[in-house]
Amino acid sequence: MMQNPVALLTNMIRRGLDKQVPATGLAAFRMGYGLVALQEIAFLYYFRHLIFDETPFIDPGSPMIPFFLLVWGLSALGLTVGLRTRLSAVVNYIFWVLFTSFTPMWRDFDGGFDQLMISSGLMLIFLPSERALSLDLLREKLQRSRPGQRYQPRTQVPVLAYYLPVLISLGFLYFDSAIHKLFSPHWRHGMGAWLPSSHPYYVSPIDMSWLLEIKWLEQLIGYTIIVFQFVFPFLFWHRLFRVPLLLFGVLFHTGITVSLNIYPFGLGMLVHYALLVPFSWWRRLGRFIQLDQPRLKVYYDGQCPLCLKTVIVGEHFDIRRGVAFYDLQTHAAKEPALADLSEETLLQDLFAVDQDGNRSQGLDTYIQILKAMGYPTPLAWLLQLPGIYHLATRIYRHVADSRERTGCDSTCITPSPSESLFQAWWREKLGSPHKQAFRLARLLVVLGILQLNSTIHYGLFYRLSMTAETPSLLGMMSNMLLSLSHAFVGITPHALYLADHFKGYDKIYGITYLDQAGKERWLPFVNRQGRMLTPNWGRVHSMWANVAVTPRVKEYWLNKYITKVTAFWGTRVGLDLNHARFLLKVKSIRMPDQWEPHLREENLSQPWQPAGEVVWQDKVPRIRWFEEVSSG
Repeated sequence: MMQNPVALLTNMIRRGLDKQVPATGLAAFRMGYGLVALQEIAFLYYFRHLIFDETPFIDPGSPMIPFFLLVWGLSALGLTVGLRTRLSAVVNYIFWVLFTSFTPMWRDFDGGFDQLMISSGLMLIFLPSERALSLDLLREKLQRSRPGQRYQPRTQVPVLAYYLPVLISLGFLYFDSAIHKLFSPHWRHGMGAWLPSSHPYYVSPIDMSWLLEIKWLEQLIGYTIIVFQFVFPFLFWHRLFRVPLLLFGVLFHTGITVSLNIYPFGLGMLVHYALLVPFSWWRRLGRFIQLDQPRLKVYYDGQCPLCLKTVIVGEHFDIRRGVAFYDLQTHAAKEPALADLSEETLLQDLFAVDQDGNRSQGLDTYIQILKAMGYPTPLAWLLQLPGIYHLATRIYRHVADSRERTGCDSTCITPSPSESLFQAWWREKLGSPHKQAFRLARLLVVLGILQLNSTIHYGLFYRLSMTAETPSLLGMMSNMLLSLSHAFVGITPHALYLADHFKGYDKIYGITYLDQAGKERWLPFVNRQGRMLTPNWGRVHSMWANVAVTPRVKEYWLNKYITKVTAFWGTRVGLDLNHARFLLKVKSIRMPDQWEPHLREENLSQPWQPAGEVVWQDKVPRIRWFEEVSSG
């Protein structure tokens, strides 16, 4: 008898919950996500006047924007280092939704990967990513350990914690994107990777022309991407296919990162592949990093709570295992270098013995620990500087001499693990393992329906011009679901760089300015070739190349963004907007569906023609075009 689909999915999820695996890959994903979020927040802060001001530096946006970006940045930092991980994930998710829904980021400065970060950020609220490589793990050890009783927190997670983010953030995205690609002529011709790499606005400074001239290889890359995206959600959980998919996916998104100037999207996708890395690879990496033998032996008072905390902190950050910590009460007699010291002396300090038998104590022990760990060596050098060393010695001596010792025997009780209110609520709501699996199955079905709604609506009906035939009530419900899933779940059409984006894209614009000496210079925005310069990549590139300048240029929108760009970069280069003059340039490019040799060089080398001028007078711009701009 055929099993009910929901029951089958429930059983699969139950197996995923029962199977426990190391949390290293999940933690690496969390750290990578946090770093990508941090760089994007730093980007937003740098371009805050361009993005959030109505007119940069003249008509300012909300004065709270820098404060909100700071709080958002702290939450991203918390995710990266694993400090208050769940709270950091909640704050990060809220800010990502707010900024992409209620600021110009939602349309004018779409980053192209915002919905990916919203989707993964939402899952990070619930994933136990703090069980490895986190400060929360350290906090848990410090809070629950007692002299003579070391607490070992959980460091394993259900394997489902790996599968769900890969399925939702990558699998759904790839499958939706592949369907859209089938309706794009240049993708059907195998030129999906070639065409964007031939557009001046999209290329990075790295010259990839040698690759673009090999037609058969470009076709192989284009068709392989389509096949990869179609099969990924069905094959990634099979061990046989996981490594090939991992290697191709990393190669694919590394190529996007280095060859196109949409690096945030490439990096955002890349960090998800930490979830596909085999667990054996993480173990091998750990063995490669760790030393065969500790470089230093450190002896501490086992009845001293402060000493125990010092040892726990040292072990947590000693990723190379360069230091071995021993309890004085049980190991001091076995160490010849400590034989001449009385018990009273031994209990006053931390003692270290290196591989040559040299003994250190007090602050010098901490310095030797830092050096043995490897990467904190510069901090050890800092502590050895005259003045700093003497001040640190006095502080150490004060702390060491005032510390308390606590006896502990079999009657000592290690406090039971305490739960946060969120954890307790979540555990109560999920219930038994079977109920957890059933509820997760229902949630996965809902997410699948939301993704299917987006894919069918935009990937099929819209592409086949059938939206007008859709019943109005059904269409309204679909649009409502699309709006909600787009804003809060990150489900969105992934129709990136398709035929409707490039068809008719036959001209691009650049901007120069006259300096104080009257000499014409290029604004640090679009260069002589037509390439967009760093740091104008990511969402600033999207503003200019996807909204201001398109195959159907509209003078209103182009003027709006020219005003923003000239006000922002004009101020940055030191111009006075009470009297400044900018010159607008235009040049022709070609974006054919079929492969053509040397198209990249041809588009980059096309000459610029005068198109108009922008004159700023008393901080008011006057834009004059030499010919009609609107093309559709």
